[in-house]
Amino acid sequence: MKYEWKKHEKNLYLPKQIPEIITIPKQKFFMLKGKGNPNSDSFSERIGVLYSLAYAVRMMPKQGYIPEGYFEYTVYPLEGLWDLTEEGKKSVTFNKNELLYTIMIRQPDFVTVDVANKAFENVRKKKPHLLLDDVKFETLEDGLSVQMLHLGSYDDEPQSFKIMNDFIANNNLVKSSLIHREIYLSDARKVQPDKLKTVLRYLVKPVV
Repeated sequence: MKYEWKKHEKNLYLPKQIPEIITIPKQKFFMLKGKGNPNSDSFSERIGVLYSLAYAVRMMPKQGYIPEGYFEYTVYPLEGLWDLTEEGKKSVTFNKNELLYTIMIRQPDFVTVDVANKAFENVRKKKPHLLLDDVKFETLEDGLSVQMLHLGSYDDEPQSFKIMNDFIANNNLVKSSLIHREIYLSDARKVQPDKLKTVLRYLVKPVV
């Protein structure tokens, strides 16, 4: 039976439209850093490179290689860590050109460094791209976090962030970092802006 993250990890990927406290375990990712407006071709290219690697892992059995512990699964959704340059933080108005980001796609636990390297090898043969050299395979452990589902345009996210900030303050928590995470449950190319579903998440810690 295929492993479906939407069914088996609802707590991580299908929160409600109200903030909640959650502890995020260790997770493995293909990750790629960038800077600038996410509406650019450069951003789209980066997404394409990450998906090439994610599907290279997913399709390994069809290429005659079965990683130890492999199981059928649905490829995880795209995620992003978002920050601003120093210039962007000083600016009175929000400038998307000053965004700093790391986009990433989670990998199942059976993916080891060797399996990841094999994925790189396969993609370099079939779909070579200069950005492949910038992709990292790493493990992250977010730990204590506050998350909620944002329904609607990415440009309307500040409304949800305000609700999250109030929740954090009212629960004796503070943000561990100004960087926030977004998990994209919808394909922005196919879904109307007001129907987009995005998980928003902050790392937090108790007020000491």
